Amino acid sequence: MTIRTRFAPSPTGYLHVGGARTALFSWLYARKHGGEFILRIEDTDLERSSAESVNAILEGMTWLGLEYDEGPFYQTQRFDRYKEVIQQLMDQGDAYYCYCSKQELDEMREQQRANKQKPRYDGRCRHRTEAKPGVEPVIRFKNPIEGSVIVKDVIRGDVEFKNTELDDLIIARPDGTPTYNLTVVVDDMDMKLTHVIRGDDHLNNSPRQINLYRALGAEPPVFAHVPMILGDDGARLSKRHGAVSVMSYRDEGYLPEALLNYLVRLGWSHGDQEVFSVDEMTQLFDIEDVNKAASSFNTEKLLWLNQQYIKNSTPEHVAHHLSWHMGQLGIDPAAAGPALKDVVSIQQDRAKTLVEMAANSRFFYVEVTDYDEKAANKNLNEKSLPLLEDMLTRLTAVADWQAEPVHKEVKACAEANEVGMGKVAQPIRVAITGNTVSPSLDVTLALLGRERTLSAISKAIGWIKDRA
Repeated sequence: MTIRTRFAPSPTGYLHVGGARTALFSWLYARKHGGEFILRIEDTDLERSSAESVNAILEGMTWLGLEYDEGPFYQTQRFDRYKEVIQQLMDQGDAYYCYCSKQELDEMREQQRANKQKPRYDGRCRHRTEAKPGVEPVIRFKNPIEGSVIVKDVIRGDVEFKNTELDDLIIARPDGTPTYNLTVVVDDMDMKLTHVIRGDDHLNNSPRQINLYRALGAEPPVFAHVPMILGDDGARLSKRHGAVSVMSYRDEGYLPEALLNYLVRLGWSHGDQEVFSVDEMTQLFDIEDVNKAASSFNTEKLLWLNQQYIKNSTPEHVAHHLSWHMGQLGIDPAAAGPALKDVVSIQQDRAKTLVEMAANSRFFYVEVTDYDEKAANKNLNEKSLPLLEDMLTRLTAVADWQAEPVHKEVKACAEANEVGMGKVAQPIRVAITGNTVSPSLDVTLALLGRERTLSAISKAIGWIKDRA
């Protein structure tokens, strides 16, 4: 049997981290077992679904690298198939027209509450044989009224639901459009899915869907309902917790592998290991090992993971993602300046996010026009002026513009003027970056280049003289 899993988001917003984790678990399970991963867009909510949301979901999946083998399939393109199945259920006697008005249903539920009963549809139209004039009926599934349904969940174990607790769910609205529980069963059945991995908020839908499978003569898939994700404060993760959209983490400077690594650890573990490559996740992950307790989202932990990935990934890989952030600063790193991978190689031990790295690397591509006031007052003054003038002379004479010859001149200047290396280095650093932050000065100047370095120092000398 070929394992087939799916991710089936509704395009009513962005791809959030809860959905991304569900997609990741489904993707990993399929990849581990040599199976197939399917993407389905559940867009039957015509009022709330949008093309923008579909694009946001596809963009998020692409950024995370969760490639799918089939799809995306759109439910709005399968209405004829749903109507066919609804008619099949009607013909079998497993579905019926319900003519109850909203008022009638409200009164029924109110009476049930008064009798301290669970509000549920009581099946009053089950045996109706005549239409009610002027009323467009819904179609309900005739749920069994005896026995129970066992949901065999690989995370939670067997969960039993008595059929008397399940009312006759609506499978078609008055206009004939199908409802979620019907479409998801038909799709999962037609797409030959073997495993359905989804959020535990769908657990209560499972017994109804299993009864639908049985009415259609199909074997239900294996279910796995993953626990919810809580915010740092213990409440269910929501917009008020900040960046819950997958692409907002891209915008904030996270690498996709860091987010995947963090998401896989929300409810799953392998010993004490914290950092997993995607290949390791694929080899080690098993849906049966997912914890059934809710997981808490810890932003500080994610930030730590991101820093590990930035430090340990190849400069080429980090540069691939950093390029977008440079573009957000209005910089084309290919137009002028050093190769971005070379910048990454001297910056990746110093940044927690790509946003931070981009901001700290700006000076490699754009000449500094302003100095940080505090840094300039301390380092660009009458005391540092002769040191900068000495360094300008020394660096102008350097023929082999490499880190080692540059370092020798900084050291020689400090010795000749009887000051510490920092007294020479910091004014140069402010001159080229505008502040006091940069990698090691010699490798920074070597990468910045002779012309840009000499120009920046000359400009700083002029700035000091103008102020004087």
